[in-house]
Amino acid sequence: MSALPSHIYLASTSPRRCDLLQQIGVQFDVLGFRGGERGMDADLDETPEPNEPAERYVQRLALIKASAGVRRLFWRNLPRQPVLAADTAIEIDGDIIGKPASAENARTILQRLSGRAHRVLTAVAVSDGERTRSRLSESAVQFRPLSDNDIRRYVATGEPMDKAGAYGIQGHAATFIAEIHGSYSGIMGLPLFETAALLEVFGYPL
Repeated sequence: MSALPSHIYLASTSPRRCDLLQQIGVQFDVLGFRGGERGMDADLDETPEPNEPAERYVQRLALIKASAGVRRLFWRNLPRQPVLAADTAIEIDGDIIGKPASAENARTILQRLSGRAHRVLTAVAVSDGERTRSRLSESAVQFRPLSDNDIRRYVATGEPMDKAGAYGIQGHAATFIAEIHGSYSGIMGLPLFETAALLEVFGYPL
């Protein structure tokens, strides 16, 4: 019988995902890219496929990221432990909204979300090189109407630039959110219920 994993690898450099794993007591190492490796993972293109549903999009990317993380373990001759990856996207009017490409793009996204409800989908995947599993979290977020000044000041903070949908629920944008239905941690980028369930499958009970 193989030994239970003492820790995992996180295939993400997101500070929010690191904080969430620490919150539930998971021991992990961040598995980022090193020089030359990103070019070896050309399959990490995050462009949605034509007419791809948001649910499939985030699950597909989370699975690709987890598998790419396992390959990096082999390239670096690291100890074999489960690799966890995640992907988050916003869906509104059938469109998938990822991270903004520019400050102007962030303003456009926030104007679109203003006064409306949207979906936040986060998929989490775990792979150990032999098995790969994923789970999906779906939440609904209702924004209050945002003034041009609200948006201008928020974009000026720089906070929207590395976040799907151009906002972070754990930051100043919490003042924009009138209501949520679903997983707060999923909206942050790592749904802890689904994460814990997956890790238990791979012998890391919480």
